[in-house]
Amino acid sequence: MKVTTAGIDLAKNVFQVHGVDEHGKTVLKKQLKREQMALFFANFPTCLIGMEACGSAHHWARKLQLLGHTVRLVAPQFVKPYVKTNKNDAADAEAICEAVGRPNMRFVPVKNVEQQAVLALHRVRQGFIKARTAQANQIRGLLAEFGLIVPQGIGHIAGRVPELIEDASNELPGSFRMLVAHLVDHLKVLDTHVLDLEAKIKAWHRESELSRRLEQIPGIGPVTASAMVATIGDAKAFESGRQLAAWMGLVPRQHSTGGKAKLLGISKRGDTYLRMLLIHGARSAILAAQRKATKEDSWVGKLLLRRNPNVAAVALANKNARVVWALLAKDRTYRVEPATMAAGA
Repeated sequence: MKVTTAGIDLAKNVFQVHGVDEHGKTVLKKQLKREQMALFFANFPTCLIGMEACGSAHHWARKLQLLGHTVRLVAPQFVKPYVKTNKNDAADAEAICEAVGRPNMRFVPVKNVEQQAVLALHRVRQGFIKARTAQANQIRGLLAEFGLIVPQGIGHIAGRVPELIEDASNELPGSFRMLVAHLVDHLKVLDTHVLDLEAKIKAWHRESELSRRLEQIPGIGPVTASAMVATIGDAKAFESGRQLAAWMGLVPRQHSTGGKAKLLGISKRGDTYLRMLLIHGARSAILAAQRKATKEDSWVGKLLLRRNPNVAAVALANKNARVVWALLAKDRTYRVEPATMAAGA
């Protein structure tokens, strides 16, 4: 029997394959080593292949697509309901095979090598930012134990801490002064790494026509634009701008029953990093709008008259996500409307 749909449970060294025919009957159960994967599917009839969107999934999706197969990546939370028995590789592969064949299933876009490389820059940069914040907090906390209070903010660490450890009147032990100086040097190294990665992201942004197009949207800069282009991939995979906004977790959660609609806060699903960038960018656009004399005539200005600034920031982030979809999916250029000019950043 010909396999029409297959599910692959990915791993580091051992892969489990489950295949069904056009009637949904199981016709293939096979375990493969990593070195056997490419050769096995090179000699395999073309079919629909499903995999969980996990580590190495995009790599194998590209490999199998080059062999002529149709590959779909499914989010792990959408696969779990189809696991019928105890969890094991064979059961997972069967669940993936069943999930990928559902007509209303949602899939993760397959990223190319360039997109993954840019996202790697973003992830590493964000990791260095977290480490830099943690290092600054540690320095501030250690000094507070000796009664020396440094205001919040990375800039105050570089400006005030060297003066404190050189001040002989504060009675700090010599070993402690050396320790804090070492931590400050480490903080400077982390800051240099962040700036270097940010420069590389901006260099990629300048070379990407799609990323430069998104930068024209108020509240979206080079970092956000490059992350959006690299993460979304093909925007036509989303039916509408609202679906893209929902994919980013920027739409309300629902807990409705009995015909009564009950909307809660935003769902916070999807990529946390993208949602953070959009909301912070929206806050910047709101501050720019508040400084303008004609702010009451703009969309953001009217929203701020009746809503809290935090709510307005999320609403603007939602709106920007929909604009991003329109620009990418319909190959358009952002055009500032007279009613929205005051919201510009």
